[in-house]
Amino acid sequence: MCKARVAAYGYPCEEYQVTTEDGYILSLKRIPHGLSNADNSTEDRTPVLLFHGLMVDGFCWVLSTPKQSLGFILADAGFDVWIANCRGTKSSRKHTTLTPEDPAFWDFTWDELAAYDLPAVLQFVYNQTGGKKVHYVGHSLGTLIILAAFSEHKLIDIVRSAVLLCPIAYLHRMRSRLILLAARIFLAETIHMLGFHEFNPVGRVAQEVLGEVCTDPEVDCYDLFGAVAGPDCCLNTSTTCIFLQHGPQSTSVKNMIHMSQLVRKAGVRRYDYGNEKENMKHYNQPEPPLYNLSSIPPHVPLFLTHGGQDFLGDVPDTRHLLRTLVREHDSDDIEVLYMPDYAHGDFVMGYNAPQLIYKPIVEFFKRH
Repeated sequence: MCKARVAAYGYPCEEYQVTTEDGYILSLKRIPHGLSNADNSTEDRTPVLLFHGLMVDGFCWVLSTPKQSLGFILADAGFDVWIANCRGTKSSRKHTTLTPEDPAFWDFTWDELAAYDLPAVLQFVYNQTGGKKVHYVGHSLGTLIILAAFSEHKLIDIVRSAVLLCPIAYLHRMRSRLILLAARIFLAETIHMLGFHEFNPVGRVAQEVLGEVCTDPEVDCYDLFGAVAGPDCCLNTSTTCIFLQHGPQSTSVKNMIHMSQLVRKAGVRRYDYGNEKENMKHYNQPEPPLYNLSSIPPHVPLFLTHGGQDFLGDVPDTRHLLRTLVREHDSDDIEVLYMPDYAHGDFVMGYNAPQLIYKPIVEFFKRH
C-alpha cells in the first residue's frame, strides 16, 4: 500500500508491525502528514485510526485519488493517520508460532478482532504518539468490533471519538438475499465441516458457495457486489477496478459462521459453539454471552452514518442500533447522518463521499 498508492501521490508513508496478545503479527501503516502541512510537527497532530470492513484491508482508505480518499483527506486536514490491517489479510498473515497453512491460524472470529487486534493496534498508536487519545473510523465490521469493545467498557480511556460508517451490529433483518440464503442453509458451517478454515472470496471455496446460492432465482449473481452490499449509487469504474484488482481479502470460515449466526438470531452475541457443553467450556454458560450495546458509556462522542440502499447495515437494523445508543447517550456527543441513496460501498468509494461524508467527519473530529 505504501509504495503502490501512498508514496505514488507524494505522501509520506511508514510501515509498522504490531503483535497481538495471541501472537498475530499485524501490518499497520501511517501517513504522518499531508502535502499541504508537511512543516508542522507530528506532535501537533491528533492521531486517527482507520479500521476496514470484512474481506477487505486498509487499502480501501486510499483506493482513489487524494481528493477522493479518506486516508489522504484526513492527512491533508492536519491529522496523523494510521491504517489497520486485521489478521488474515494479505499484509497480516504472520504469527509468532503459526502459518496460514495451520488450521489453528484461522481459529478466530470478530470476537478476537475486538479482543486482540483492535486493542493491540489502538494501544500501539496511543504509545507511539506520546499518549494522545485516538480518533477512530470504522467501516462495516470495523464498527462492530469497536461497539463490542465499548460495550465492555474497554478502550474508552484511549479513544477520543468514534466514527461509524455503515454500522453493523444487529443483522437479523438484513436485505441481502444472497447472505440470507447462505445463512439459512448453514453454508459456512457446511464448509467448515468439510475441513476448510480459510475463506478466500476469490478462491475455490467461494466458487462452491456461489454455485450453491446462485441457483436461487432471487439472487442476482451477475452483480455480486450489489447482491451482497446493495445497489451503489456513486461508484465510478476506475475506483471499482482498483478495488477488484487489489480487492477481496481472506477471513476465516469460522468468522463467516459467526456472521451467519448474527443473521439467523436476533441480538449481538459471542460465537456460538453449537452445543451447551462447548459453550460452557468457553463461557461458563450454555448460551454465548450478549454484547450489551446499551451499556456503552454515554460520554463517548459518536458519529454514525448509514445508507438507505445498504443491504448489510439495513435501515431497520441500524435504527434499532441507533435507538439502543441514543436512548442512553449524551445528546451533545452523538450525531447521525442518513444517506438515502447510499449503499455499503459508497461510504468508502463514492465519488461524492468527500463532500457528503468526509467533510462532516473532519468537522466532527475538530469539535472533539
